[in-house]
Amino acid sequence: MVRTPLPAFDFATRPDYSEFVQAADTGRRQPLAGFDADYTDIVDYIVRCTHKIWEEKAIGLIYTHYAHNVLVHTSGGILYGREAMVRNTLQNQAMWGDLRAYADDVIWGGDERKGFYSSHRVYDIGTHSGYTEHGPPTGRKIARWGIADCLIRENRIVEEWLAHDGVTELRCMGYDPVVLAKRAVLPATPHTHGEIDRLPTGQQAPEFLTVPAANDDPQGFIRAVLLNLWNARLVNMVREHYAPGHVAFVPDSRKLYGYGDYENFVITLLACFPDLALTVDHQCVVGGVDRGYRVATRFTLQGTHDGYGPYGAPTGRRIFLIGMSHHTLSGGKVVQEWTIFDEFALLKQLYGQPGGRGDGEPTPSELRP
Repeated sequence: MVRTPLPAFDFATRPDYSEFVQAADTGRRQPLAGFDADYTDIVDYIVRCTHKIWEEKAIGLIYTHYAHNVLVHTSGGILYGREAMVRNTLQNQAMWGDLRAYADDVIWGGDERKGFYSSHRVYDIGTHSGYTEHGPPTGRKIARWGIADCLIRENRIVEEWLAHDGVTELRCMGYDPVVLAKRAVLPATPHTHGEIDRLPTGQQAPEFLTVPAANDDPQGFIRAVLLNLWNARLVNMVREHYAPGHVAFVPDSRKLYGYGDYENFVITLLACFPDLALTVDHQCVVGGVDRGYRVATRFTLQGTHDGYGPYGAPTGRRIFLIGMSHHTLSGGKVVQEWTIFDEFALLKQLYGQPGGRGDGEPTPSELRP
């Protein structure tokens, strides 16, 4: 029987998981050379393989869905190889026995020839039912945002970047994140060395980027806004390029409304880390002018804790964070945003005891999607 290809999923219509189940084995929606036959497109692949491994507990599918030498990057370090992935997944399953990872969006790019890149936003809900590095199970409910970026070739994830709201997770479990951060032992080799490359040399000013029209170049629009906002300290970017009633979800379960909340979020972080620098590492975009665009941006934050703020008195320590943002654009403005970086990893870098594990491998709680 010849099957007519179906249109690719558009998460603007927010399908639930049952639609993915019904679509399995109904034929390709896009070319997927080397992928298992039941996957219809790259969004279906990333949502359903996550569901199979984490919710159906088919943990062994890591062997067929991850490269043997996969690299997994977090703000706490790098995990190497799928055996380490299997080990950490088992540990996480023991911690959150009833984990439900709700797919909220997948923004993607690429193709079967050069590989796909997906940015998968999830809302995790579960119960702290097992032992963690912090202590015995508390039986408390946990809910928090996370984003997993994946590079995928022929059914296998070959590299992954993870960020989740670690502070919210710990607060849900009843812990004080600062107390736990002070008990942490940092890797013997720090992430950061040398200068933070934010400003040109000499007496030059930071670069002010021209912001292209959002409908003409949505990726370039977000890149220019982020670099002007964070590196050039042009906080006026918020009122120029965000809608008046925009909503932003940021770490520690904060939900920001409008200009004032968002400007305060930016200025407070810059006050704590006066030399903070943001590097845009990857972007992809889906959508169109008629329904709006959704842009995924992965970035790196580096800075020195030389200012007062929510992270306490200055420690003089450097931070290195992997972060992800999802921006929704409509009418040439940002109308909604999710920005995720692990504030518990930040607190550990500020208050943890140096000279510990030399491999820098992240803890199990840093490795959930």
